[in-house]
Amino acid sequence: MAPRNFPGFIPLTSRSRRMAAMSMVLAGGLVLGGCAAGAVDSGIPSTGSAVTVSDGVASSEPAVATTTAATIVDTSAAVESFLGTLSDHQREQVVYDFDDETKSTSWSNFPVTFVDRAGLDLTGLTDEQRAAAMEVLEALLSDDGYATVTGIMGGDQFLNENSSSTEDSLGQYYIAFFGEPSTTGEWAIQFGGHHVGINATVDGADASITFAPTHLGVQPAVYTDADGNEVQPIAGMYETAFGFYDSLTEEQRTRLYQGENVQNLVCAPGDTCDFPTGTGIAGSDLTDEQRQLLLDVIANWVGLADDETTSEQLAAIEATLDETYVNWSGATEYDMTRGDGIYFQISGPNVYIEFSSQQGSAGADVAGYTTAGWGHVHTIYRDPSNDYAGSVTQQEAAGTSGGPGGGAPAGGFIGTPPSGP
Repeated sequence: MAPRNFPGFIPLTSRSRRMAAMSMVLAGGLVLGGCAAGAVDSGIPSTGSAVTVSDGVASSEPAVATTTAATIVDTSAAVESFLGTLSDHQREQVVYDFDDETKSTSWSNFPVTFVDRAGLDLTGLTDEQRAAAMEVLEALLSDDGYATVTGIMGGDQFLNENSSSTEDSLGQYYIAFFGEPSTTGEWAIQFGGHHVGINATVDGADASITFAPTHLGVQPAVYTDADGNEVQPIAGMYETAFGFYDSLTEEQRTRLYQGENVQNLVCAPGDTCDFPTGTGIAGSDLTDEQRQLLLDVIANWVGLADDETTSEQLAAIEATLDETYVNWSGATEYDMTRGDGIYFQISGPNVYIEFSSQQGSAGADVAGYTTAGWGHVHTIYRDPSNDYAGSVTQQEAAGTSGGPGGGAPAGGFIGTPPSGP
């Protein structure tokens, strides 16, 4: 995994630090206090990915296996530490009621200039505050999940520094909390910007974490970081998807395939959705090996946290896999130099995933890099039975409907929202 070189950021990878954090929370929590002020330049990473290649050699670090309970303790401690760096006014901006409808309207696959995000903008924080905010994300996610998310963020920063885009919000990411962080109660973390929209509901009493709904995207899909490493944040999504596709027989592919035209997202972030299903091939028509390959695809979204959380989520999805359908459009070979990319949809009682190559660069062109089709992807993961852990119902998040709520985030909209994601 690539280094995590944020300004002022010290990675939370030491087991001793994790155990110390656990002990402090279990002993009664961290004492909030202090105030930091001032603003610094963007804290978006220049590197970080699921896969990096240096001198032609791929490398990665395995995720540290943890339990759901341990992840909740780590994350709660990291949140308390972050809140302790904030002023009273900042804390008012970042914490919302658990069931505030802002939770469903303040995230999107549009830039932040089109849909206002909840909480605090990381670019407006001090080095200390920004480092503490990223430690929340690192405590919540597995090493691979963190690498994927920071790799996506690095791609946005790459575009900000190298592309022809005039969108000045590239590199802006926000963090917000819904409910009081706790190891025993229910609360949520929302983190995101243009190509990331994480909604993680944490339930200490039930020892569960769900990431439904979550948006992960990328542009470009392959870029070069400041150290000259080739970064591919969603390589795992592509590889597992084609691993599943390649396992199918010709007859199965006939049922799966919907045509050459790559579709846009049907259930885009911030949209209400009827969760269409029944199109393509059903899980009941797959072999045991193919079913496992399909679960490997799904794990790219439900497997952002620890091994136990991932296993429990996949088990719930597997239980209704017979009633889950998969369909596919676009390219049938994993060759990013040919065609316009791919679209696939996985739709069942306990999972809804869309992966869509965007047929345009949105003005973010970089010489020598693919920033459309294969190189510009939006995805969505939702749980038709448990979005937002049932705390709110998805509301439309278009125009100025995103943003204001319990924390009343500052800022407005620049320009007119586009007609598509």
